[in-house]
Amino acid sequence: MDATTEQVAAVGAITGTLVALDRAISSLMACRDGLLATGARIALQTVHDADDGDARDRDSRAHDAGEMALRAVAAEFAAALRLSDRTVQRRMADAELLVLQFPVLWHAQGDGRLSAVQSRTIIDAGLHLDDADDRDAYAAEMLKWAQTESPSRLARRARRVADRIQRRTIDERHQSAREHRAVWVKERADGMAELGLLGPAALVHGAYDRITAMSKSVAGEEAERTTSEAERTTLEAERTPLEAEVSTREADASTREADASTREADASTQKSEPRRGRRGGEGDLPSAGTVRDAFGGPRHGAPETAPTPRTLAQIRCDLTLDLVLTGAPAGHDSDDGMLAAIAGSVSVTVPVQTLMGTSTMPAELDGRIPIDSATARRLAGGASGWDRILTHPVSGRLLAVDRYRPSAELKRHLRARDQRCRFPGCGQLPRDCDIDHTRDHALGGSTDGGNLGTLCRRHHSFKHHTPWHVQHLGDALYAWTSPTGRTYVDAPPEQNTETNTDTNTAGSAPPGAAPPF
Repeated sequence: MDATTEQVAAVGAITGTLVALDRAISSLMACRDGLLATGARIALQTVHDADDGDARDRDSRAHDAGEMALRAVAAEFAAALRLSDRTVQRRMADAELLVLQFPVLWHAQGDGRLSAVQSRTIIDAGLHLDDADDRDAYAAEMLKWAQTESPSRLARRARRVADRIQRRTIDERHQSAREHRAVWVKERADGMAELGLLGPAALVHGAYDRITAMSKSVAGEEAERTTSEAERTTLEAERTPLEAEVSTREADASTREADASTREADASTQKSEPRRGRRGGEGDLPSAGTVRDAFGGPRHGAPETAPTPRTLAQIRCDLTLDLVLTGAPAGHDSDDGMLAAIAGSVSVTVPVQTLMGTSTMPAELDGRIPIDSATARRLAGGASGWDRILTHPVSGRLLAVDRYRPSAELKRHLRARDQRCRFPGCGQLPRDCDIDHTRDHALGGSTDGGNLGTLCRRHHSFKHHTPWHVQHLGDALYAWTSPTGRTYVDAPPEQNTETNTDTNTAGSAPPGAAPPF
């Protein structure tokens, strides 16, 4: 991108204005949430003031009366705002949650230090915190990270912080959450519908990864067929008139020979068998044409047409429906049966002290999904290979990545360290990223952890084709400089671990003890 000094200055000015405007919008939205929450409190207060009956009947009437009062106030607001009263009532509930349950976030949003999207992200990850003091501590810690992280990155960190502050273990919460597993359907326009599923994270991600792998295989086969057809069409178009005439004559001769053979076979059949009419059930069958079915594939009954190439998302949908509708269920009555069907490489991050049995910090799948310890053990035991990511109990930094069958060790180390694309605000997983030399290898850049990192394909090409500049600052820190001169430092997320400031306990294992893995 070649830009003049004036254009760069204009972009810089617009950036500053957008930042100020976004802060003002966040503050106004916090004000709106305060008003909506106040409306909800007034509605419930009217019910409380009017309810002077027997205390034994009060609780039985409170819910219904409170719901109707909320609906009345929501309808009042909705009519004035030209919105659905259901929409306004949902907003009132969200506002109450922010104002009453997470006041620290509400005040920060009112000051413009936090966007509404960031507030919602932090709240969603901390809904399971029952104690008010725990919620305040959680919100205060997340405010520090919200100053530098995008919502997608903030969500991952928020889950970790909430899990650390939560007094119930991940195993206890997982058992409760499992009771809510379900499948549902939402009707969509134009003859479409949406199938949703809520289930254990390890199983859902395993199913999605398997569908994706199958879809990519199908997409590759379809691409090869399309390429072959295009090459054949090109060759036919490039033939000379004489070559085309010779080819046509050869095809006609082959057809005549086939017809003669068919007539001889028919004559032989008629001599050896009595003739049967069409009504006897064995008459001539119509030729089988093709027509595209609901999945976009061919079926009998219509003239053949050229298939339309399918996207990866479309193939995922078609394969999922095909498997659900035609597959025979097996092992669905237990997690062990379903987990055994998940094959591949599993990255399970476990702090060293958790392996030693002295910590209840949850394990994580692919560096972002908290999973219960039993699931982690089953996955690690049944996988064809798994990465063991060890973290330091004092600093929390990555210690090592190893594997039973070593291969591409540096790549695994980088992906375990970075856990995402290293461009500010990007949350693409490392398995979908390229390993990039920050300083080009052709210009003397080294191939080691100090010069390598994960960039998604979008930001990999972005780095090479825009005026943005990136450099390593050491300790896995990236410094990105924009065309307007702003610098954004990106640090890799901390490893899933607990830190311990007491150095005497970090090495408390007895001399000569076996490692915990």
